[in-house]
Amino acid sequence: MLRDRLEKYAQLLVRFGINVRPGQEVIISAELDQPEFVELCVEECYKAGASKVRVEWEHTPVTKLNCIYRSEETLSTVTEEELAKYKYRAEKLPCMLHIISGDPDGLTGTDSAKIARAHMKVYPIIKPYKDAMQSKYQWCIGAVPGKAWAKKVFPNLPDEEAMEKLWETILDCSRIDDDPMDAWRKHDSELKRHCKILNDYKFTSLEYKSANGTDFKVTLNPKGHFCGGGETAVGSNIYFSPNIPSEEVFTTPLCGGAEGKVIATMPLSYQGKLIENFWLRFSGGRVVELYAEKNQDVLEKMVAMDEGAARLGECALIAFDSPINNKGILFYNTLFDENASCHLALGAGFADCLDGYENLSHEDCVALGMNDSMIHVDFMIGSKDMSIVGVTADG
Repeated sequence: MLRDRLEKYAQLLVRFGINVRPGQEVIISAELDQPEFVELCVEECYKAGASKVRVEWEHTPVTKLNCIYRSEETLSTVTEEELAKYKYRAEKLPCMLHIISGDPDGLTGTDSAKIARAHMKVYPIIKPYKDAMQSKYQWCIGAVPGKAWAKKVFPNLPDEEAMEKLWETILDCSRIDDDPMDAWRKHDSELKRHCKILNDYKFTSLEYKSANGTDFKVTLNPKGHFCGGGETAVGSNIYFSPNIPSEEVFTTPLCGGAEGKVIATMPLSYQGKLIENFWLRFSGGRVVELYAEKNQDVLEKMVAMDEGAARLGECALIAFDSPINNKGILFYNTLFDENASCHLALGAGFADCLDGYENLSHEDCVALGMNDSMIHVDFMIGSKDMSIVGVTADG
């Protein structure tokens, strides 16, 4: 891969993604797959004026070993050191750049029930710090190739060719052309234009239908609106772009307002395991029935994580004729697959999809009908023939 394209990509993630400002701290989380690219991002952060950049390395095989060999008690224990880290982040609000590359099947063979129980015990401890950071800091998710991920996407190519092919695909989807910053400013403006069109209608509900069996209705929040593209951090008033790439406009529905059946049109990679060929049926706003051809137990545990895990937190709309969808590739990675297809998300809603969220606490947002949960998991339901009808207050 040509270095100048990688430099442009690093610049985009740092300058347009998290939009580092002079004096800010930055935390970069990354797997061990592309350390040279992480170096480029660190240097770009310093060039942008960052006062301090820290890299937190991760490695899926080590995570798998921890999940296998650690007891449920140790997995669910938050140490003083870990708690201090969350407290520091809530106070300092560093910019967070997440560079993902993990193996979609990386945790196959682990005990998903043990992992789920551990997460359920950890979440109440760290939740106050997450709530304190909500909407107040700059963050961005980008991607680089990992060998296992590249082979999953391009199984018929030799390892190096698969890695190169995935690099090219990531950069193309991220609009790394002659001037990526300008391309993203124009794209961001277009997403905002679509948001305005949707918000001007003031829809009360969306009705989804597809030949594959999807027949579903979701009630929208009367205090809600559609968002898309970049957003502004509360307090600092700094504009940033959370996802690169991004093709979606989305909103947070009214908690409890979902009825009918939705058929997933892509596999879902969740905690290192692939859930395949699945559907969900909602009644009274909750998942009441589900099926998956593969890893149904993982899906069942996911929707039982807490009270809000079986309810919706997001409805997202993506044009079928979109750059990512037109690649014709199944990425086995939510960052890309969600931007190739209309999708829903189980779990936590987004505060910034509520009117006046800047002056609302997390508890206020929940009181206004935003779903609250320890999870937020996107799953794809878009298809070529899908019809989505927006219903206005007058019918």
